[in-house]
Amino acid sequence: MAGLSAWFWNERFWLPHNVTWADLENPAPGVEYPKAGHLFTALPLALGIFVVRILFERFIAGPCARSLHIHQGAGRRAQPNAVLEKVFTSITKNPDSRHLDGLSKQLDWEVRKVQRWFRHRRNQDKPSTHTKFCESMWRFTFYLCIFTYGFQFLWQSPWMWDTRHCWYGYPYQAMTPGLYHYYVTELAFYWSLMFSQFTDIKRKDGCFWTNWPFLKDFLIMFIHHLATVSLISFSYVNNMARVGSLVLCVHDASDFLLEAAKMTNYAKYQRLCDFLFIVFSVAFFITRLVIYPIWVLNSTMFESWAIVGPYPSWWLFNVLLLVLQVLHIIWSYLIARIAIKAILRGKVGNDVRSDIESSSEDESASPTQGFKTSPHPCKGENGTNGHCASAKARAQNHNSW
Repeated sequence: MAGLSAWFWNERFWLPHNVTWADLENPAPGVEYPKAGHLFTALPLALGIFVVRILFERFIAGPCARSLHIHQGAGRRAQPNAVLEKVFTSITKNPDSRHLDGLSKQLDWEVRKVQRWFRHRRNQDKPSTHTKFCESMWRFTFYLCIFTYGFQFLWQSPWMWDTRHCWYGYPYQAMTPGLYHYYVTELAFYWSLMFSQFTDIKRKDGCFWTNWPFLKDFLIMFIHHLATVSLISFSYVNNMARVGSLVLCVHDASDFLLEAAKMTNYAKYQRLCDFLFIVFSVAFFITRLVIYPIWVLNSTMFESWAIVGPYPSWWLFNVLLLVLQVLHIIWSYLIARIAIKAILRGKVGNDVRSDIESSSEDESASPTQGFKTSPHPCKGENGTNGHCASAKARAQNHNSW
C-alpha cells in the first residue's frame, strides 16, 4: 500500500523540477499551501448542500411554482395489465412493430390501443413540470450565487487582471480563505450532484452528440460529475487553484441563464424564454469561444511555460483543458443551430436530440415512425418548447469544466 501511495504522489509528476513535497510542508507562519486533505471538507459540505436543496425545493421553489400556476398534476395513468407491464419492465419500453403485432394478437387488442398503453405508461414515469421547475430554480439560485461570489472574489484578485500572477512564485502560493471557500464550495456542489443522481428526475436527455441507445442518462451524468470533481481536485492538489478559479468563473457565467430560460419555459412565458435562451447562447459563445481560449488557455499554455516551465502534471492539465475546449466548440455548434432556428421561426419543434421534456402528447406518434418535426410549433401540457428542451439536452453536460 505504501508503494502504491508513493507511486501516486510521485513528486516528479505533480511538482515542477527541483520542488519536493517537503518544501511545501512547512510554510511561513500564517501561510497555508493547498493539501489533498483539505478536499475532504467538501464531503460533509456536499451533504449539507443536498439537504439545503431538498428544503429549498420544498419550501421556496414549490410555492413559487404554484404561484405561477405550475401544479403537481397527475397525468393519465395506463390501465393495469400484467402482460404489458412485464414487457414494459423487462423487455422494452418502446416496442417495435413486431412486438406490437404479437401483443395485439395475444391480448386481442388493436395495435393502436397497445401503442396508446405504452405511451401512457412511459408518460406515467415522467417527472411533472412542477418537479422540473423546482430543480431548475435550485440550480439557477446556486449558479447565480456562486458566480456572484466568484466574480466578486476574482475582482479583488491580481490574477484576474494579469493572469501571469497565476504563475509568479508557483508552487509557493498561499491558499487564501476566499479562494479556498470558492473551490471547496464548487467541489461540494458537484459531489452533491453525484449524491442526488440517485434521486433526481430521470430525463431522456441522452448524450446530445450521439444517439447510442445503450448509453443511459444516469451513467453519462455520473461520469460528467465525476470528471468535474476530478478536474477541480487535480488543480487544487498541484496548487493551480488560481487559474482554476478563472476556469470556474468562466463556466459559471452562463449556467444560471440556461436555468432561467428553462424556468420561464416551464411557466409558459414563451417570449421571455426565447429572449433568455438567446442571451444564454451569446454568453456561452463569448465565455467558451473567446474568453476561455484567450484568457485561460493562453495563460496555462504559454505564460506558465515562460514563468514555470513544463512538467508532467502541467502537460496533463493542459491536455484536459484543450479537450474541454473541443467540447466547447461542439456544444457551441449545436446550440447555435437551435438559436438560429429560434430566431428564424420563433419557436422550434423537437429534434432528434431533444430531451423529450415536452408534453405527454408529444409521443403520440407511432414508435416505429421515429421523430417528426411538426410544421406548426406546438406547446404541450408541460409547456416545454422545442428549442429550450433541445438546449437543455445540449447544455446539461457543459457545466463541467
